[in-house]
Amino acid sequence: MIEDSIHPGWQKSSFCQSDGCIEIAAVDQGIWVRDSKLGDASPVLKFDSDEWQAFRRGILAGEL
Repeated sequence: MIEDSIHPGWQKSSFCQSDGCIEIAAVDQGIWVRDSKLGDASPVLKFDSDEWQAFRRGILAGEL
């Protein structure tokens, strides 16, 4: 669940063609990721900026 005091602006990927997508939000603490199907009930993965950059590098390098 999301902390009550934070209201992130969730965004879906422009590649999303269904309700089964992930959403991301940039917050002061880093990047949060959730399942769009579950909305506010979704568990939220929280990445700091270094973790997020490492994740992105892995995707762009074809490692994930």
